[in-house]
Amino acid sequence: ASAIITRYIDLGNELNATALDAIGAGYVCLLNVTQLSLIDPKNLRLASLNVSACSQSTKDILYAKAKQAFSGQPFPAYYELMAPYLGGAPGSDLKALSKRNVNMNISTFVQLRADSLMSLTPSEVRGLLGVNLPDLKQWQNKPPVWQWVQRQKQSELAKLGIGLTGGTQEGYINIIGPKEQEPSAASLGPVAMTLHLLPPLLLSVLMASVLS
Repeated sequence: ASAIITRYIDLGNELNATALDAIGAGYVCLLNVTQLSLIDPKNLRLASLNVSACSQSTKDILYAKAKQAFSGQPFPAYYELMAPYLGGAPGSDLKALSKRNVNMNISTFVQLRADSLMSLTPSEVRGLLGVNLPDLKQWQNKPPVWQWVQRQKQSELAKLGIGLTGGTQEGYINIIGPKEQEPSAASLGPVAMTLHLLPPLLLSVLMASVLS
């Protein structure tokens, strides 16, 4: 797929909305920095992309382009158009959104850029999630929410009224150690393929041993 995309571009074709839709969510993450730079922001207005599985650098680039493409849209249309690209949003933009009653769903929230999420205060998280704030409780012991919780004062978490615990008590400092990262779907791909091929391989070995 990467070779086909590269060939398409090398022939002088544009990464317009039609091309982006053809590439789709399955392959948009294969675009390198040079190829991403060729995307005209206006083409994102007509394309439908899901970049949640892409690298952080890809998310950052596409977020900037999406922001440029949709900057003229009023709320709430602006937020709805930007939602698929928020994984690349800097903390300052999220803080601004927290004042706009966007009611971000929890699946979008946990896909935010790590450093951006950690910069948010409990009141700003309340502003972002809105009616979806209670869903945060279900993620209390899961990354990235658990890291965020441990960086907050427990007294501030209590003000959210959803029973979050694990914040810093007054007079104490939480020492946050590294948490073993859960394997991603991408990293499990080769393992899954190996497991899928294992029975035929074992059968071949057994047959070879019998015939010998």
